[in-house]
Amino acid sequence: MNIRKFQNQDAEELAGVIATTMRTTNIKDYSPEQIENTISTLTAEKLIERSSWTNFYVVCDNNKIVGCGAIGPYWGKEDESSLFTIFVLPEYQGKGIGRKIIETLEQDEYFLRAKRVEIPASITAVNFYRKMGYDYKNGIAEIDNEHIYRLEKFR
Repeated sequence: MNIRKFQNQDAEELAGVIATTMRTTNIKDYSPEQIENTISTLTAEKLIERSSWTNFYVVCDNNKIVGCGAIGPYWGKEDESSLFTIFVLPEYQGKGIGRKIIETLEQDEYFLRAKRVEIPASITAVNFYRKMGYDYKNGIAEIDNEHIYRLEKFR
């Protein structure tokens, strides 16, 4: 496995990785309509656009993309950042790839400059992120109107 920066030519394959992961793993916590709505916001074009304002990474097993993660500024702030778009193909989950993605993001310049890092966490992934040291923002352990938990880590 190797982790490298996202390249525009990765976009189509990565959109497929995200859609497969959501339809397989996240379906236990979200309705099919919610899944398809989220997938529609993570198309190849939107991933390319996201990579223009984040540091976006992909995990490869040989030449196959099996996971991804991004970090960028939190609403343009210099001292706060956010993690985004963290996915691992279902058949690769539980093998330390998600942990490696978080470790990579936590070595990125956007993490290192931040005093606080936020992550919009899916119901499916909230326990994973909590194991990685993120906790409920302002102590609020409830999903919001976007059906996600807001987690944060202070440095």
